[in-house]
Amino acid sequence: MSNKDLYNAEAKKKIKEMAENIDFAMMATNLKETPLHMIPMSTKKVDEQGNIWFLSNKNSNHNENLLSNPNLHLIYSNKGDMQFLNVYGMATITTDQKIIDELYGKADDTWFEGKDDPNITAISVKPTEAYYWDPKDNKLVTLVKMGVGAITGNEPDLMDQGKIKL
Repeated sequence: MSNKDLYNAEAKKKIKEMAENIDFAMMATNLKETPLHMIPMSTKKVDEQGNIWFLSNKNSNHNENLLSNPNLHLIYSNKGDMQFLNVYGMATITTDQKIIDELYGKADDTWFEGKDDPNITAISVKPTEAYYWDPKDNKLVTLVKMGVGAITGNEPDLMDQGKIKL
């Protein structure tokens, strides 16, 4: 693996690319106590500032946890493409209808009674620290390199990894 830390615009681009490609993250809240509260969340978008957006129910445990402690941990994992993104951040909850209208999609009807549901909120996560693992090549090339490494005993250089600093 080669270490490649990313900064500013390149860091925001990597977060956007990976979070939107992987889509689902495990969101951990209540970080100061165990057990952590974890729930799968679908990424709605990553904005130009690198903030990650989700929709949520205002009566949910994670919203309640974020109101008392806005620190959270997002874990993105796409084992099929061998992409992983680990994000710590600060959450802000909003009921701004313009933002909700922008983020809301037809699939969200599963969880809400339309975009005017009085219980819908948007969560913005401002990353404070992130780390990524991303293959250098496509899946087929990566698998071939892994096979060659297994046969030869040499460790192949398969992944870029590094801190994402905004």
